[in-house]
Amino acid sequence: MTGPLRDAWTTLTPRSDSRHGPLPPLLLGLTVVTGLVDAFSYLVLGHVFVANMTGNVVFMAFALAGAKGFSLAASAVALLAFAVGAALGGRLANRFREHRGRLLLAVVVAEALLVLVSYACAATAADPSRGWMRYLLIALLGPAMGAQNGVVRRLGVPDLTTTVLTMTITGVFADSALGGGQDSKSGRRVLSAVAMFLGGYAGALLALHVSAALPLLACGALLALEAASLVGQVRTQPAWAHPTA
Repeated sequence: MTGPLRDAWTTLTPRSDSRHGPLPPLLLGLTVVTGLVDAFSYLVLGHVFVANMTGNVVFMAFALAGAKGFSLAASAVALLAFAVGAALGGRLANRFREHRGRLLLAVVVAEALLVLVSYACAATAADPSRGWMRYLLIALLGPAMGAQNGVVRRLGVPDLTTTVLTMTITGVFADSALGGGQDSKSGRRVLSAVAMFLGGYAGALLALHVSAALPLLACGALLALEAASLVGQVRTQPAWAHPTA
């Protein structure tokens, strides 16, 4: 098995005694969630991201320049909501600092609750893209994604940020033999990009061709599966659960 394929395989099916245990595939699942959520926010709520803050900063600039279809208020609310969630993620990280499994479970449960409430709101709204409902959905989803990012940052699993792909894709090529490097970890990094793509693609298909709110239900189901897989892990203290240095 070649290096990239081996890297991808060990990311998807890590050994029980590996440094990060089951965290890599679980973080890939959260990357899919990010794609689903941002597909909903951009396509349904209108040119706003709730997970990709780089995009929102640029959108705010577009809105100030007078570009049509962009809302300064919506992007600003998303940025503020994300910041609140990131602060919550930091508090969770301090609360569960001694067990990375319990930390991930805590944020996944909180995220699932916020996403499912958002789904209920979007599914019952006459038009979730307009008026106060649009801002309510941004205010619910932004903290969910901010908390996810705050916790994932503290988990310290390399190359699996669940949101930011620019540096991940840069690393594939900058650390490759072509870039003068020796280990690009391309298998894991490409998996991260593929997970985001699949989440975005699935979210777009659901929102555009089935039901606008359905990407959020898919997120809730995926988060519930992640939580269920972690329940048995948090009752023990395996080596991977210890915080990284």
